[in-house]
Amino acid sequence: MSELDLSGTFTALATPFTASGAEVDFVSYEKLLAEQLAGRVTGLVPCGTTGEAPTLSAAEQKEIVALTLRAARGKAKVVVGTGTNDTKKTIEATRAAFEAGADAAMLAMPYYSKPSQEGLLRHVTLVAQGAPGPLVLYNIPGRSSVNLEVETLLRILDLCPNVVALKDASGGVLYCQELLGRASDRVVVLSGDDPLTLPMMSVGARGVISVTSNVYPRATAEIVEHALGGRWEQARARHAALFPVHRELFTEPSPAPVKAALAHRGVFASAECRSPLVEASPTCKRRLVEVLGAFEARA
Repeated sequence: MSELDLSGTFTALATPFTASGAEVDFVSYEKLLAEQLAGRVTGLVPCGTTGEAPTLSAAEQKEIVALTLRAARGKAKVVVGTGTNDTKKTIEATRAAFEAGADAAMLAMPYYSKPSQEGLLRHVTLVAQGAPGPLVLYNIPGRSSVNLEVETLLRILDLCPNVVALKDASGGVLYCQELLGRASDRVVVLSGDDPLTLPMMSVGARGVISVTSNVYPRATAEIVEHALGGRWEQARARHAALFPVHRELFTEPSPAPVKAALAHRGVFASAECRSPLVEASPTCKRRLVEVLGAFEARA
């Protein structure tokens, strides 16, 4: 397996819908892709949590992945979200992603089922055995209800050489520090929480899989580029400027706020989410307009 550099800024792409969430709005999605590539992000992550993957049909996911791959060819890496709470379905989705041409696949830890650590180990190992390319694990206990413990991840790294990275959305910097202290360069850690990207990079993370970069791809990427280049003063200044945006994009269940921001900026025709998620509230939208306006006035 060839080396794949997963350092940098990867956008966890939102999926635009038409009114009432009836259909995927592919015209708006192409606008989003064009903005990401113009912002020179490292990679694109379709069909993840921000993309409302659990509500997408298999046919919709296939078309989204194909469109993303066509747009990104030669310009950005594509890491497809394939994780579900069903191991068999995850294996099938992961194989399909690689057959379509994905650079890597991302596995969110199984949600709702609440497996034990042995269950997580078995799930990832079975998927990895059938995957012809590199895998990024996604630890997000706030949504999956289970935490992929560092000890379990170390065992996975021993058993699965194609597990090469972790998106860490554990909610703090302790997990990242413990993992990197024990795993060293065996795994690339990417922040899964925009407000924590710079703190995590200060202890060894190599970038972010970002929600905020949907709205401001270049500004988000600049923070990571400065940090990777050791320009910490510039990184801190950019981080401080963007922090109010990070905070506002998570005041209601994601991706409702980021979709409202994209609609406000004219990238999406609608801020619609698919049920059971709902569109951002009027209060959230009003605050977003203020925060985005303030950021753009300073930029």
